[in-house]
Amino acid sequence: MNLLFRDLGGDPPTPAGSVVCIGAFDGLHRGHQALVGRARARARELGLPLVCLSFEPLPREFFLAADPPARLLGPAAKVAGLRALGVDGVGLLRFNAAMAAMPAEAFVRAALVDKLHAREVWVGPDFRFGHRRGGDVALLERLGEGLGFRTQALPLVAAEGERVSSTAVRAALAAADFARAAALLGRPYAIPGRVVRGRRLGRTLGYPTANLRFGGRRPPLQGIFATWVRGVGERPMPGVASLGTRPTVDGREPLLEVHLFDFDGDLYGRRIEVEFVAKLRDEVKFDGLPALVEQMDRDAAAARALLAAAAPPPAATTAAALRP
Repeated sequence: MNLLFRDLGGDPPTPAGSVVCIGAFDGLHRGHQALVGRARARARELGLPLVCLSFEPLPREFFLAADPPARLLGPAAKVAGLRALGVDGVGLLRFNAAMAAMPAEAFVRAALVDKLHAREVWVGPDFRFGHRRGGDVALLERLGEGLGFRTQALPLVAAEGERVSSTAVRAALAAADFARAAALLGRPYAIPGRVVRGRRLGRTLGYPTANLRFGGRRPPLQGIFATWVRGVGERPMPGVASLGTRPTVDGREPLLEVHLFDFDGDLYGRRIEVEFVAKLRDEVKFDGLPALVEQMDRDAAAARALLAAAAPPPAATTAAALRP
């Protein structure tokens, strides 16, 4: 089964029953991996498909649309990661005004009972759901007793003495603490995406770039970075990347621009993955393009030296790294 659905209408895709995980799953960190792993094991024991329910946009993005929180994974990458973890189906439910107003009991009946015929429901210990977050694990347990499913809440997961959470990962990335972020994620942090056309300004400056956009989502870090790039050759390629709004050229939306060292080719439309190794500096506005190019020369030299001293990473993508 390779199921993907966006709403609660239509025929039940799992008429014989299912095991269900619910969560935001932003980042697919070690806590998410533990939750999905336990649910996957139970689904296999019961001979049932495992379905993960999430939301798009995430509830916080919906309620804070004017100033959304940073996002660790886009929807396509989240679905790919969940599938790599062994999930049989993914529900990316549209979080809109109607979903926000749905009472917790109504959500349970519509999503878990009528849509998925859930036999077991797995959630994190702080799980809240429904209108004004009125539902919690205790309510889910009580409703399940009368509606035919069991609720399983996974205990907290810690890494190096710190609770694993998407909030902790965002904080680590904002501080450019990539070792801490990797410990929480269980893998180095990377941004995957499809290369889009830009203004081609980098080529005229001697630094052609592969560009990734964020579709209105806010990335969790900003600045100039030494990076590895997967999806171009058999092995990850070294590069230097800028992630920000490009104030020197009057940019507006966040853009990830990565220059691959010693590469000359067309990557438009190619899916790549940019792994962040070290932050070189913050993004700043320069007094004209000549000053910008001088700094780009220094950034490229610093990134080359740093990556030359580092061990090359494995060729596996983020999705491959998540496979159990």
